[in-house]
Amino acid sequence: MKRGVWAMLVAGLCCAVPAWAGDPPASTAPAAAPSRDAALAQRLGADERGMRRYVLVILKTGPKRVPDGEERKAMFAGHFANIERLAKAGKLALAGPFAEDPDGWRGLFLLAVDDLEEARRLTATDPVIERGEMVAEYHRWYGSAAAMAIPELHDKLAPKRP
Repeated sequence: MKRGVWAMLVAGLCCAVPAWAGDPPASTAPAAAPSRDAALAQRLGADERGMRRYVLVILKTGPKRVPDGEERKAMFAGHFANIERLAKAGKLALAGPFAEDPDGWRGLFLLAVDDLEEARRLTATDPVIERGEMVAEYHRWYGSAAAMAIPELHDKLAPKRP
């Protein structure tokens, strides 16, 4: 018998201990369902499944790279300010960059809106979009309402800026 098969057979026999060997019988009662926090669900915009609608925005490399220098720094400062503004307004659940990507994927926004036009309006004033540094793709997405708690949690984890 091959060594791997023998090890599986021994492991299977070791786990097949009869109930009379001293272990308490497994409970047949169903596990208690976790209680739903209705106030939290309402605050995060959760439906009856704990989910909500979002628009996932994929930011890709645009047609106009802004050259390195003060103008580029100012553009990205405005981009980060826009992210912060959207988060504080309760419209942005998540944002962040992708690792360097050969297909030009630069970052994403998870917007707490269910309308593509509203998502376009919210991103249209972002300096990286206005300048053509990035272009946005919009996708409807249905996911956990818990994502809405990310900005609040991030504020508790990130160092305070002056």
